[in-house]
Amino acid sequence: MNRAKTTSLFLSGAFVLIIFGVGFVQAGIELSRRERPQALDLFLRTPTVKNLRLFEKDIENASWFAQRLRPWTQYAQFALLNDGGEDTLIGRDGWFFYKPDVEYLVEPCKNDSEVVSAIVSFRDQLAARGAHLLVVPAPGKPSVYPEMVAARAGMTRAHTHEVMSVLRDSGIEVMDLYDVFDTKRDEGQLYLRQDTHWSPEGMQRAAQAVAERLLALGWAVKRPVVYEARPAPVTRYGDVLRMMKAPRIEGLFEPEDIASSQVVRRDTGALYQDAPASEILVLGDSFLRIYERDEPGSAGFIAHLARELGQPLASIVNDGGASTLVRQELTRRPALLDGKKLVIWEFVERDIRFGAEGWQDIRLPGAQSGG
Repeated sequence: MNRAKTTSLFLSGAFVLIIFGVGFVQAGIELSRRERPQALDLFLRTPTVKNLRLFEKDIENASWFAQRLRPWTQYAQFALLNDGGEDTLIGRDGWFFYKPDVEYLVEPCKNDSEVVSAIVSFRDQLAARGAHLLVVPAPGKPSVYPEMVAARAGMTRAHTHEVMSVLRDSGIEVMDLYDVFDTKRDEGQLYLRQDTHWSPEGMQRAAQAVAERLLALGWAVKRPVVYEARPAPVTRYGDVLRMMKAPRIEGLFEPEDIASSQVVRRDTGALYQDAPASEILVLGDSFLRIYERDEPGSAGFIAHLARELGQPLASIVNDGGASTLVRQELTRRPALLDGKKLVIWEFVERDIRFGAEGWQDIRLPGAQSGG
C-alpha cells in the first residue's frame, strides 16, 4: 500500500471517527447521568422540517463538546474577527447593534402593501368604534446613530419613510420620531450603547413628542392627575451584549449606568399603574417594556406619557410582537376596547419587514368582515 493511499485511509478514518465519535461520546455522557440520549428524539418526532430544525437546535444546546468549546470559539471570533455572532454586530467605541436592525436598513426594499393594509384595516375598525389611531414607528438604533455602526454602507431610512408616506396618504396619523431625534441628538444620548433600545432620555423625548401631538390634534386633553418623576437609576448589561451568551466577552465591558426616572403620583407617592378603563390604549413592543415592566418599573414610555397627559393609560405590550401579536391579544381581551377614544400603536421600524407573524388583518370583536 503506497503512502498516498495510507494517508487517504487515515484521514477518512479520522473523519468518520470524529463524525460518529462525538455522537457516541455524547450518548455515553447522557447515559452516565441517567438521561435519555438526545439522539433518540430523531425517531420520536414526526420528521417535519420544523421538528428537524428543533432537533438540530436541541442537539446543539445539549452537546457537551459545544458547551465546552463554544465560549472559547466565541471569544476567538470576537478578539480576532470582531465578530459578535448570529445576532450581535460590534460597532465603534463599545457600541453594540442588533443585526436585524442593520439588515433592515441595508436589504433591498420589498412591497409592503400588507403592512399598510393591516394598519388601514385596524384604523377603520377603531373608527367604527369612535376611536382614533396614532401610529408611532420607533426608529432602530442604527437609524439614529449610523456613524456608530462598524459597516454602514447602503444604510438608509428611505424604506421606513416611504411606508410612513403611504400611511399618511391613506389618512393615517403617523408620529415622526426620526425628526424629533435628529433635532435632539446633541442634547443627550438617545439610545443605550449595549442595548437595542432607547435610553431614558430618548424615551422621554418620544413620550413628550407624542403627548404634544395628541394635544395639538385634540385627540387627548390634559387631565388633573399630577405625576412626578423620581430618580431610579439602574446598572445593567444591555440586551445586545447579553445575546452573545458569552460571559468571557461580557467581562471585557462595564455594565451601563442608566439614569431612569420612575413616575409617581404626587398626592400618594404611589408608582404609576395602568388603568384598564382609561380612554387611551397603548399597544407596542419592548420599546414600551423597557424601564416600564422591567427594572426599575413604572419608568418607561407608558408611565411618562401618562405623566405628560395627566392621566393613567391602558396598555398591551409584547416583546417583538407589535406587528400582529398585540392585536391578537386585544381580541382576547375585548373589555380593553370599552370606552376607548384613542389607540397609540408603537412598533420598531424593523418590524415592517421582520415582524413576528407578519402583518395579519386581525378582526376586532364585533367587527364586520368588510372592515
